[in-house]
Amino acid sequence: MTFSLELSDDVIAVRDWVHEFAVDVVRPAAAEWDEREETPWPVIQEAAKCGLYSMEMMITQAAEPTGLGILVVFEEMFWGDAGIGLSILGTALAAASLTSNGTPEQIGEWLPQMFGTPEEPLLGSFCSSEPGAGSDVGAILTRARYDEATDEWVINGTKTWATNGGIANVHIVVASVYPELGSRGQATFIIPPNTPGFSQGQKFKKHGIRASHTAEVVLSDVRVPGRMIVGGREKFEDRMARIRSGQRTAGQAAMKTFERTRPGVGAMAIGVARAAYEYALEYAQEREQFGRRIGDFQAIGFKLADMRSRIDAARLLVWRAGWMGRNNIPFTAAEGSMAKLAASEAAVHVTDEAIQILGGNGYTRDFPVLRGPGAAEIYTIFEGTSEIQRLVMARTITGLPLK
Repeated sequence: MTFSLELSDDVIAVRDWVHEFAVDVVRPAAAEWDEREETPWPVIQEAAKCGLYSMEMMITQAAEPTGLGILVVFEEMFWGDAGIGLSILGTALAAASLTSNGTPEQIGEWLPQMFGTPEEPLLGSFCSSEPGAGSDVGAILTRARYDEATDEWVINGTKTWATNGGIANVHIVVASVYPELGSRGQATFIIPPNTPGFSQGQKFKKHGIRASHTAEVVLSDVRVPGRMIVGGREKFEDRMARIRSGQRTAGQAAMKTFERTRPGVGAMAIGVARAAYEYALEYAQEREQFGRRIGDFQAIGFKLADMRSRIDAARLLVWRAGWMGRNNIPFTAAEGSMAKLAASEAAVHVTDEAIQILGGNGYTRDFPVLRGPGAAEIYTIFEGTSEIQRLVMARTITGLPLK
């Protein structure tokens, strides 16, 4: 499909629907759940009842031919509030891992169990990072060993920074099967609900996105059936054999998941940035100092001009990457990383400037812009730090193995 900046009628309808939900449901609840630092189950249930949080919604928008459908959903939801947005849409990362790498049987069985029903919504969680393995995915210590006698995988390790970790119904866990192969010897595993040996560890108290649950998960002699390796054991062992013989293979599962979701993360950051910009713009048009509205001063007007420019430029990169990914166009210049980098750093800049424009009011919890920087900063960290995005881009552009 040809790339176009003109959204289809279907995408516009979905965008407006999500925006209305963000206005009517998310924003009125945002401050309360941020203060409580708890998962906003009532809001998730409202999203499930209206069909916004559902497997069907995710599948429909992920399959939308322009690649922009899911991006406008993310932007509008996170425009409402980043913490609640991540609580509602955080399952998408686990779902993306399963749908992009799983067998049809695995997808059919476990994807519905990540979302639940309108009456009883459930969550999914993707668990990759570890205390000693954040950006360095190859340093993962969680081990998975296949037990031939019982046809089971035995998994041990600790995961950290897991969105929905421990409260999700289904967890997708990255583990090393052949440590000597580094990240190439890793696989992802489905951990069903109520699996013995699987537990939640520490829940983190965060600077931002506080309505989103982030925690450690601990795997202690966790046993899952052999069929729980995502993509199937036969396919995994075939890939290992090709690696050992020196053949080129497709990328490691966790990194493929991140590549697939980076435009979406960029869209989330744009939503956060746009919200802060709109608050600051409205404030600048109403607040008076020295006998005139502060937006009438160049110092403020120029800030707003720069903020709007960064948001729109980042959105263009995100939309391009989303369109390329949906239409199977290779990221020859690391366009996914480029989009995520530009959007996350734009969000940090814009949210900081919004507080500056509001002055003392921006530094109080009475105004929602104070939640902006805490939310924005996470986008320069999770699913690949800004430094990692630059490294990926530099390696792709130069063809050299930068360190």
